[in-house]
Amino acid sequence: MTSVTERSALLGNATTHAPYADALQAAAERDSLFLSTPGHSGTATGISAGQAEYFGEHILSLDIPPLFDGIDLGVDTPKDEALQLAAEAWGARRTWFLTNGSSQGNRMAALAIGTLGTGVVTQRSAHSSFIDGIVLAGLNPGFVFPNVDEVNGIAHGVTPDSLRQAIASHPEKVTAVYLVTPSYFGAVADVRALAEVAHDAGAALIIDAAWGAHFGFHPDLPESPVTLGADIVIMSTHKLAGSFTQSALLHLGDTEFADRLEPALARAFMMTASTSENAHLMASIDIARRDLVNSHDAISDSLENIRHIRARIEGSEHYHLLSGDFMNHPDVVDIDPFRLPIDITSTGLDGHAVRKRLTEEFDIFAEMATATTIVALIGVGKCPDLSRLFEALDQMRLENDDPHRAEVVSAAAGIPSLPSAGQLVALPRDAYFADSELVPAAEAIGRTSVSSLAAYPPGIPNVLPGEQITAETVEFLQSVAASPAGHVRGAADPTLSAFWVLKA
Repeated sequence: MTSVTERSALLGNATTHAPYADALQAAAERDSLFLSTPGHSGTATGISAGQAEYFGEHILSLDIPPLFDGIDLGVDTPKDEALQLAAEAWGARRTWFLTNGSSQGNRMAALAIGTLGTGVVTQRSAHSSFIDGIVLAGLNPGFVFPNVDEVNGIAHGVTPDSLRQAIASHPEKVTAVYLVTPSYFGAVADVRALAEVAHDAGAALIIDAAWGAHFGFHPDLPESPVTLGADIVIMSTHKLAGSFTQSALLHLGDTEFADRLEPALARAFMMTASTSENAHLMASIDIARRDLVNSHDAISDSLENIRHIRARIEGSEHYHLLSGDFMNHPDVVDIDPFRLPIDITSTGLDGHAVRKRLTEEFDIFAEMATATTIVALIGVGKCPDLSRLFEALDQMRLENDDPHRAEVVSAAAGIPSLPSAGQLVALPRDAYFADSELVPAAEAIGRTSVSSLAAYPPGIPNVLPGEQITAETVEFLQSVAASPAGHVRGAADPTLSAFWVLKA
């Protein structure tokens, strides 16, 4: 496989422009009379005055609908060129722009692998959108459990051996595997070895690399899973690579499964994409691709800034960077330097409380938290000064300056440890469409869920359709729902006082 640097050299001048975004700009600059959607017509007159005042008239002029001559209508269009440049930049056989986020990519992948068979092994810390895909495609999931740091509430990745065992123990032929790397905390799994295990078993490998769109664009970053043998790779370019929120990519690898998966993915894209895809989102993906290809110096500066930040954290007697220990886990082969999981137990507060106070009192927004940790995310090419963050942490620490408090932060945290999964007693699709009833939380324990319930952040399902609901899960989800920054996707009510279960 060629590196991104080598691919950029082959592309030559094509890397210096963004064909879709450029064509959109050219169309916006024309003096066109729009007697079509969108209703604002790209102007600031009439009812659109408020839109223009808020967003700016230029934003309205770029809001051009699909099937527009000179942009995406016909063959060999600027959009086609943008998609081809993206495939070449990431080393894929084919790439799709996604305007419904990586969630759309996860559902696409599930529908596509349904053409291979129904047996799938999925990492238990998969995003809830892939579970949605399992329901849509009628798949029969088996699970491979990630290595979990119980003290800090962190799920990492899986080892080749654990994947091999999960495939062997599935009651039917496994035709696809779905894994997550990098993790929400920046741990990177051995994709090359995992791909070999999956392919040896005759299964396609899907990698949820939502957090890894920048991988492979600098020699000091991990390699992209697209070039390591994965068959399908989903990436959120908006997370760290600079595109707008809700924009993402799905890549088809140039592997033995490509001929079968390509038409299936094309059909799945039509089923999951809007017929009115947003031009701003697609242009932002195109621009993010262009800028990543040309970002070596900016990424170098950003990495140097991060090295100083990491040194400051590790040189402190009060804080610790958990990713420094990630390589001690057998499933981790690298780390993403742009995610900083910081142990904040010295503040005397649990991480959820720290994250809330950072937001409300200091106007600092951390990506996520566990009982002992906050995760700071740094965008690719960014060089922020984190002094403000450390001053805020120091202020909280000094307010709670008790040498014994840090020892009991985990035990005292408002949110209990991650619960173990309940037993899967029905196929997710069968449970989802079965007769159901809403019962009080206490009565739901031991019953079979018809819903997918996922604590946000990070959005990993704690209950799947077809799984039994445990007392530990009820306690955990209610605690998340009661926390200031917590939210449970799929809940029947905000407090989780009741659950939807199979009708008795």
